Amino acid sequence: MNLNQLFDLSIKARADIAGLEWAGREYTFGEIGARADRMARALQNRGLAQGDRLCVQLANRIEMIDLFLACVKLGVIFVPVNILYRGREVSHILSDAEPKLFVTEKDLAGLSSETEPAANFPHLDGDAPAALVYTSGTTGASKGAILSHNNFAANGVNLTACWQITERDRFLLALPLFHVHALGNGVHCWLISGCRMRLLERFDHATAIDHFKQFEPTLFFGVPTMYVRLLETPPETARAIGAKMRLFVSGSAPLPAQVLEDFRARFGHTILERYGMSETLMNISNPYAGERRAGTVGLPLPGVSVRLDETGELWVKGPNVFSGYWRREDATRAAFEDGWFKTGDLAERSEDGYYTLRGRRSDLIISGGFNIYPREIEEFLMEQPEVAEAAVVGAADRLRGEVPVAYIVLAREVEVAELEARCRENLASFKVPRRFEVIEKLPRNALGKVQKHLLRPAESGSRRA
Repeated sequence: MNLNQLFDLSIKARADIAGLEWAGREYTFGEIGARADRMARALQNRGLAQGDRLCVQLANRIEMIDLFLACVKLGVIFVPVNILYRGREVSHILSDAEPKLFVTEKDLAGLSSETEPAANFPHLDGDAPAALVYTSGTTGASKGAILSHNNFAANGVNLTACWQITERDRFLLALPLFHVHALGNGVHCWLISGCRMRLLERFDHATAIDHFKQFEPTLFFGVPTMYVRLLETPPETARAIGAKMRLFVSGSAPLPAQVLEDFRARFGHTILERYGMSETLMNISNPYAGERRAGTVGLPLPGVSVRLDETGELWVKGPNVFSGYWRREDATRAAFEDGWFKTGDLAERSEDGYYTLRGRRSDLIISGGFNIYPREIEEFLMEQPEVAEAAVVGAADRLRGEVPVAYIVLAREVEVAELEARCRENLASFKVPRRFEVIEKLPRNALGKVQKHLLRPAESGSRRA
């Protein structure tokens, strides 16, 4: 089975049912299928065939879904491009993927003018590549992860079952479709379950509450920064939204335990945190029915095997794991060992099987022989009422090799000495940041993940907060 047969559970079996709300209009699943067929014809007319690559750089809109579904039908490899990427970054992807066509907003009018559906589609098996998703490239040029129909199918079926997503759900999606969080989780759970989805161009905290009140969703996928902004919702409104909601899910960046607790108090819901990667889609999830443990990402999903190597690095294998990097045999060989994909994330496992992420292996700070996990310090700083956001990185030190430096965004004024004193009371001495740098905001990517490689410790000492 390929994704086409899986999506037909909604596109054909629920053809007359409204499945999508976009820009103030409703679309039935049948209309979504017809749009995909016409887009497939448009791509065929431009010479695209099975195995070709289609690069797409678009903000959220219905045509993004049209293009993805058309590629799935034709066996064309869908290559989403981050809308924040500029010349050099886009050029790298174009030269690496060598697409037959590159679609931006200015190209949509011509592609959408087709009136005839596609005549026929190739036979595809589950191992056929469906998408080429480029990693963020924080440690060098980004690499394209080859994700197959089977990878997406295994992930979508897993999440739909484990998170109990059904046709009765009302799904609000504000995540960018160029990312696997929205594309691999959101779109696939929507089409597999047949629920009703309202797609937003982006998450705007100024209008998000209106969408919650008008659409009355039962399901929401978000990133931690979205949940931080939702905490600004007046308590009465938050309770009313929570009364309609069934499940809030968070991913793509660590969810601070304090945010989970504050959100539960305000909305009456415990956010379900999970863990995945561009290369693997979803690996681990807190249970839908069971304890959603603050600070952890939960338990391995069905069919996903997880182990920790001797350094604490998390390795995975399963039907969700990609086959390798596009035209990078060296990188592929380095990423796998005996069939296990080495994630680069450090983790710990509790006696009852819950996994807690301790940060990227590349983020690990080794100070005077001691291992320091930045996330532990960040979590503590985020618990302080004066700190809105925090990121901890390693700075070179002649004596210790490295020392931790904290970058903080303040919620209100506080003396650095006070923050340092609290750290000394609650953390081992070698974990206490040697400097506190106050900045206006942390550098983040489009999904809200902190870009630590852009934080460069200053030569001067700590600044007054």
